[in-house]
Amino acid sequence: MAKKNAPAQAGQIRIIGGQWRGRKLPVPDSPGLRPTTDRVRETLFNWLAPVIQQARCLDGFAGSGALGFEALSRYAAHVTLLENERSIARQLEQNAVLLKANNAHIINTNTLNWLAQAGEPYDVVFLDPPFRRDLLNQTLRLLEQQGWLAPEAWIYVETEAENGELEIPVTWSLHREKVAGQVAYRLYIRQQHEEADDDLD
Repeated sequence: MAKKNAPAQAGQIRIIGGQWRGRKLPVPDSPGLRPTTDRVRETLFNWLAPVIQQARCLDGFAGSGALGFEALSRYAAHVTLLENERSIARQLEQNAVLLKANNAHIINTNTLNWLAQAGEPYDVVFLDPPFRRDLLNQTLRLLEQQGWLAPEAWIYVETEAENGELEIPVTWSLHREKVAGQVAYRLYIRQQHEEADDDLD
């Protein structure tokens, strides 16, 4: 007899909480695709518990969709999932259909190009880019400069543990951070700057 909530097999992710808890979703076999582990996701969504319900979320490098679909399972209002690889984006669309996730918007696009346009604010942003591609610092700048963040947005950043110095915007403060094996993960909160532009007298 199969155990309940058995770990997802290779080629699958498992949703770990919320309305779709225990559901397993197929993941394409693609080089560099590295779903956020169950343990890290459980920790992250414990951190986000006060704010995830009814949040507007952006999954900036969606890949398997583990973060975006987990957010929807926990009653986020809407998630936009950005994915550069067409085959992976197609699988995300199929998984959204499997879950009847009408509030998932999958966009097959280059994340940096998409973020370079004028934005609309999101409450929670997930950033788990492919490792060793030097994508993160430019992504952080575009989020802040192009208006993609709500005044008190929460931003999750996942990197390789040995990653160099991140160029964190001055409006962000570190809320939590941990290391699990070769992965470092951090959660930032964007602070409203009432004193912004004081030097523009």
